[in-house]
Amino acid sequence: MPELPRRALAISAHPDDTEFGCAGTAALWTRQGWEFYYLVLTNGNKGSDDPNMTPDKLTPIRQQEQRAAAEVLGVKDVFFLGHEDGELTYSRQLLGEVVRYIRQLKPYAVFTADPESIIVRDSFINHSDHRCAGLVAIDAVYPAARDRWNFHEQIEEGLEPHKVSELYIWSFDKANFSVDISDVIELKLEALSKHQSQFGDNPEFLDYIRQRWRDEQGRHLEPFRRIVMAR
Repeated sequence: MPELPRRALAISAHPDDTEFGCAGTAALWTRQGWEFYYLVLTNGNKGSDDPNMTPDKLTPIRQQEQRAAAEVLGVKDVFFLGHEDGELTYSRQLLGEVVRYIRQLKPYAVFTADPESIIVRDSFINHSDHRCAGLVAIDAVYPAARDRWNFHEQIEEGLEPHKVSELYIWSFDKANFSVDISDVIELKLEALSKHQSQFGDNPEFLDYIRQRWRDEQGRHLEPFRRIVMAR
């Protein structure tokens, strides 16, 4: 682990994505003195089956839930870009927005979603917003945030280029690294439980999550595809 900066940024599509992907790691590293930040790209306003819930009402609810979950974990701050849920599209503008946060926060490590997997274990589909968020995050890490002549207007504003040292992709089937979150698994579950609009009061769901991240030795692990960036 580095001496400085002990700072990480998790980039996700929706409120609650990061709780699934790396909440245990966020809680654990925060205990170890890291600053952890969240950047959420969409407003999450389509994430409800309730016929009485409208997108306009859901957006602030999901933001409040995300902030509450982050507080449980010790995350320092949460930022929202507010793009439309279900319509996240790769663009130069979106890339620049993500690059701006990387240059502002200067994280040692960036966490994000898997942009490659579409059909996962023949049992579910990796949401298109997840794939877009992951791809934008990776491209922002390299080369866009690093290169001075990418988004040079940001340099003129005083945001210097930044080289991220490590990239962690929460991965379905290409993990090469894992973090033992056994000591903080209950914090991960508590953070997930803050997303009431998504999961309600559902002990069976939380028990499923508890078992989902448990290995044969009884440890709770968060798996990642870890890339240590060449300098």
